[in-house]
Amino acid sequence: MARSKTSLRWLKEHFDDPYVKMAQKDGYRSRASYKLLEIQERDRILRPGMIVVDLGAAPGGWSQVTSRVIGDKGTLIASDILEMDSIPDVTFIQGDFTEDAVFTQILESIGKKPVDLVISDMAPNMSGVRATDQARAMYLCELALDLAGRVLCPGGDFLIKIFQGEGFDLYHKQVRGMFDKVQMRKPLSSRDRSREQYLLGRGFRGL
Repeated sequence: MARSKTSLRWLKEHFDDPYVKMAQKDGYRSRASYKLLEIQERDRILRPGMIVVDLGAAPGGWSQVTSRVIGDKGTLIASDILEMDSIPDVTFIQGDFTEDAVFTQILESIGKKPVDLVISDMAPNMSGVRATDQARAMYLCELALDLAGRVLCPGGDFLIKIFQGEGFDLYHKQVRGMFDKVQMRKPLSSRDRSREQYLLGRGFRGL
């Protein structure tokens, strides 16, 4: 079947993308690695020996960056609905994060370890219906925040992809109530047309 003009345009844009080319050159699995690298450069959220949970991890761009920084004394638990090729010393849980069984499996993998950082690059499969997509995206954000509230140690941090729209202001207020400082980040490697931003909560107060 012939590709549509839209898909051909996307493919050209994708392969002309300098961050795609950089990822191939640097050995990263996706251009998303550079979003986390930019945030790390500015905010230093990753440190050697940390315990980190990575939600929406596949194909593994953020997990690659994280595992390299936290080193072999750190712990990284990653999860996604899609398969992800293994990364040394990374525990990967495949399944739908919205299902209780998967959520429980992640909690069990963490055990009683005090988590230092929860990161999430999750996004729903986009339908093109903005209101529906926004509601699905905010639902994932709510679940990620719930997990962070259960597992983060006092002083821990939380980084999540979020989209401006219905539910954003309420969510932002909710995060402000749980963390000492909340900041918004829009990495240069995030495509201009994308509505995505990254919300960073620093200094978890505990529940």
